[in-house]
Amino acid sequence: MPVATLPAEPSLDDPTLYFNRELSLLEFQRRVLDEARDPRNKLLERVKFLAIVSSNLDEFFMVRVAALKQKLKAGNQDLSIDGKTVAQQLSAVRSSVAGLNKEIADCFHKQLLPDLARNGIRIVTWDALDDREREAVTAYYKQTVFPVLTPLAVDPGRPFPHISNLSMNLAVVLHDTDGSEHFARLKVPERLPQLVSVPALRVQKKASSARKFVWIEDVIAANLESLFPGLRIVESHPFHVTRDAEVAIKELESDDLLETVEEAVWRRRFRNPVRLQTDSALSGRVLEILEENLEVDPADVFPVRAPIDLARLRQLPQLDRPELCDEPFEPFTPEFFSSRSDEDMFEVIRHRDRLLHHPYDSFQPVVDLLNKAAVDPDVLAIKMTLYRVGKDSPIVKALLEAIGNGKQVAVLVELKARFDEESNIEWARALEREGVHVVYGLVGLKVHCKIALIVRREADGIRRYVHLGTGNYNPFTARLYTDISLFTANEEIGEDASDLFNSLTGYSHKEDYRRLLVAPKTMRSGLEALIRRETELGPRGRLIFKTNALEDKGMIRLLYEASRAGVKIDLIVRGLCCLRAGVPCVSDNITVRSVVGRFLEHSRIYYFGNDGNEEIYSGSADLMPRNLDRRVELLFPILDKGIVRYLRDVVIEKYLEDTRKVRIAKPDGTYEIGQGSLDSQAWFVGHRGEMQRA
Repeated sequence: MPVATLPAEPSLDDPTLYFNRELSLLEFQRRVLDEARDPRNKLLERVKFLAIVSSNLDEFFMVRVAALKQKLKAGNQDLSIDGKTVAQQLSAVRSSVAGLNKEIADCFHKQLLPDLARNGIRIVTWDALDDREREAVTAYYKQTVFPVLTPLAVDPGRPFPHISNLSMNLAVVLHDTDGSEHFARLKVPERLPQLVSVPALRVQKKASSARKFVWIEDVIAANLESLFPGLRIVESHPFHVTRDAEVAIKELESDDLLETVEEAVWRRRFRNPVRLQTDSALSGRVLEILEENLEVDPADVFPVRAPIDLARLRQLPQLDRPELCDEPFEPFTPEFFSSRSDEDMFEVIRHRDRLLHHPYDSFQPVVDLLNKAAVDPDVLAIKMTLYRVGKDSPIVKALLEAIGNGKQVAVLVELKARFDEESNIEWARALEREGVHVVYGLVGLKVHCKIALIVRREADGIRRYVHLGTGNYNPFTARLYTDISLFTANEEIGEDASDLFNSLTGYSHKEDYRRLLVAPKTMRSGLEALIRRETELGPRGRLIFKTNALEDKGMIRLLYEASRAGVKIDLIVRGLCCLRAGVPCVSDNITVRSVVGRFLEHSRIYYFGNDGNEEIYSGSADLMPRNLDRRVELLFPILDKGIVRYLRDVVIEKYLEDTRKVRIAKPDGTYEIGQGSLDSQAWFVGHRGEMQRA
């Protein structure tokens, strides 16, 4: 990203002060790729990061590139935050992706393959196998792979088949006995191991941990004669299609949102291709066949050095090679929530607010609280939002048990959680069958907030217990993402929670809340007021924001104004960031960090110095237009001074001290990787017990 020449004090409307959203997202993928290239990481963790980059690029095309192409088709004339037209953005994205593809291939071939081989894990081509190995792999092919394969001919009587999204395929050219040429498509089975293990013959076996693999498409390509007997195989090449997954839900035209989402999910399978990845050795005539039948713009064809789709490398970290992986750890359960505690969970929360820092602190207390509420005779009602729940959810099981025990249970299931629609539809129907009040969201708004409300009858009257989080109610991802959970019995927050659920399940024009900042009603104005308060303090002001994304131009402009006023601002932004740090007379006082490590940084923390009377908010909202204006989101205040100190002096401080997993943004939008030894995530793992709050 070139640095433009700016006047002494440029206008904050100057588009050169802002980075493009899509290009910033791709820059984030390079930071993830850095983890695959970093020899300080365990080898199979590096392999995992390369698989993550490949998977992330799939989603980038399915969502972001697809959205740009939809805008281009619709003739959208809006400019991006950095002043680019849609066509200019697409051109810049394609150029950046081409470079990123080369970096990914170089990492795989020049770094990971040799390092894997040195550790007894070899990924080889079919030609590199000896005769005995080929015989063994061919036996596996005949027994396991061949029965699954379905060759599909393309001729006047058999049209070009549908190519499903993200499928791996072989394009095969054949010559018949009469000299005529044929084309066939072969889908590589998705449910079989993509890396075929080469049997370790006894005479070759040197160590029990040594393994050799060959890609499944290579095995199939080497045995094509079994599928096309009597014909000569001229050439075969793998290809991979990515389809548009950005399906608009037309809620206003729908009488039944559930049916509309189901139909949209079904239609997604047949959306237009937005990317065709091919073997770089693919011949021109085969490429022409694919482009014509898939109706792919030549600009959307990305030839890559084989293998295609390195997301399939996720198979390798499952090998039993613990010395090549991060050391496992058990999340810590604070004493006040442990089974050894004599105190009831409700009593613990009633005594004072409690905070958990996942995954270092266990997510199990969240499940335990709902299980306790489901059977407690004094609990009258449970209300909560579900966004990405996951399979076999203990949260849903607790809600089903609660309804069976006569509790009133109301759940908002967000059907429009991208790529989780089918799972959420399944859970919604299961809950409805048991009598749970299920709401599917609000017209025009996605419900993204994470909140659970438990209403309990106690000796002194009705009391509300609230759980508020930055992450989803999913115990599996709670072990992979860094998130924050707050448990509170604060009366004002409880009243706000009741008002919020009333607006979600009924009709309400509620415009203000006591403690919570709720989008799209009060969050933007509330954050603006808090930032302006720091701006008025000038050099005495202090802002520290930890968020997943910073895109909103209004928020960025306010941060620029605060920087000009002398406010010291530290931003910890995991992913896309449209703000340019370190620009003279604009953002001299702003630093931008990104931490990419073992866990996905997912918690959001907003710290306001307030001249010593510091305030912290946390929640599910990033600083993006969609979070502030087009979603139901909430940010909750941290009212307990002990928790404020913990978040400030331990959590935030360790992120700011990180010198190993940190990347520091430069004014040109690139990031400089840390070269020190302090890994904030590793520190949190190593100090789990010490982090327990009294």
